[in-house]
Amino acid sequence: MADAARQHRLRARGAEAGIVDIGVKVGEPGERHKESFRSAGLAAAAGGVTTMVTRADTDPAIDTPEVLSFALRRAEEVSPVRIAPMAALTKGREGREMTEIGFLSDAGAVAFSDGDHVVTDTKVFSRALTYAKSLGALVMGHVQEPVLSRGAAATSGKFSSLYGIPAVSPMAERMGLERDLALIEMTRAAYHIDQITTRAALPVLARGREAGLDITAGVSIHHLTLNEFDISGYRTFFKVKPPLRAEEDRLAMVEAVVAGQIDVICSMHTPQDEESKRLPFEAAASGAVGLETLLPAALRLWHAGHITLPKLFAALSLNPARRLGLSGGRLETGAPADLVLFDPDTPYVLDRETLQSKSKNTPFDGQRMQGRVLGTWVGGSRVFAR
Repeated sequence: MADAARQHRLRARGAEAGIVDIGVKVGEPGERHKESFRSAGLAAAAGGVTTMVTRADTDPAIDTPEVLSFALRRAEEVSPVRIAPMAALTKGREGREMTEIGFLSDAGAVAFSDGDHVVTDTKVFSRALTYAKSLGALVMGHVQEPVLSRGAAATSGKFSSLYGIPAVSPMAERMGLERDLALIEMTRAAYHIDQITTRAALPVLARGREAGLDITAGVSIHHLTLNEFDISGYRTFFKVKPPLRAEEDRLAMVEAVVAGQIDVICSMHTPQDEESKRLPFEAAASGAVGLETLLPAALRLWHAGHITLPKLFAALSLNPARRLGLSGGRLETGAPADLVLFDPDTPYVLDRETLQSKSKNTPFDGQRMQGRVLGTWVGGSRVFAR
């Protein structure tokens, strides 16, 4: 009862558990000009993100304990927020030989993923899943059929045909998920799907849950708040992976979050420099920054009446923390004092040049937002104040 009363008092003041953001790309090592641990940490603090779960798709990939230890040291030195690193599932993220999952777990890896590189060799993938299962490690996967998806920059349909953009059918996601869940059924490994973005994949996900598989699923904030029409004018800041979907898919994803079919909302923060984005749409790099826009964009769903704040923050904080075995993500006695204080009603126009991230590739530039972070605390220490 005391915890419930404390939660009510905090929420009445616009306070929630700090966001645990799964799938954050930081450019160290190899691409520090796009994002460093310091700039990412500052962006996270400004966005109410108290734990960044960082990806392994660096250069070189985080596939050895030595590279992982370097990343952790750098983060501890300069980041004001917590870092929970993922490590690569296969060496070099090349899908040929699995990494030393046990040693990487001991070095601090909270999950294993090759990011958007799909492991096409099912024997390698099944062996890695079996090994991860034996060690109690979580594997995270990108569920797209890689041959159909190769070179795609949009979702197939009338709109992509009109614009002449190479596109991929939504069924590529369903096909990738069908394959992965068959391997999960065979190995009984713990598996988190980084992004579900299409209606076609939801029945497959439901069947996996009904079969008792140890699976969870996420979705990016961009796929919850934007749709395929946003790429009109060949605006490359809206080019993400998987590509933005039809409005019917977007609404289905919102409903799936509300229903608990999708457990986690993440930023899928992917910084890209100007040179990578200022190209023809097909050639431009995929990805968008999202650490600072995750919360105000998510509040669009609340303002529209789609979701309650407790349900929204379960997907932003509690569920990702639980899935990764982290102690944060909750407002309870004994939990870390990782908090975000925000005003959900403050209106403003987003100016990308004010973002803390080194890269400014946000699809929300110039858009009207409603909801702003006022303060962020990590371990009881204030790391951001507006």
